[in-house]
Amino acid sequence: MYLIIVYDAGPKKGIKLLKYLRRHLLWVQNSVFEGEVTESEFETIKREVKEIINTKNDSIIYYTLGSKDYVERGIIGVEKNDTDSFI
Repeated sequence: MYLIIVYDAGPKKGIKLLKYLRRHLLWVQNSVFEGEVTESEFETIKREVKEIINTKNDSIIYYTLGSKDYVERGIIGVEKNDTDSFI
């Protein structure tokens, strides 16, 4: 499955999320990550993210897609993380 995660968290939690998610997904820009994961990797990511954040103040939004082939990705302005492995 293809996973896109967007988060809004306080500074300390945001740094922890950034470090954690960079180990599992491609960092697209500021608080946005994407990448191909298995179902079990997705469950692990959700579980770990819940342990990192403050669920009363922080927000995580995720989108799951069957495959990156079903999404068209465009950029207006500067590409923050130049790589060829995007959708």
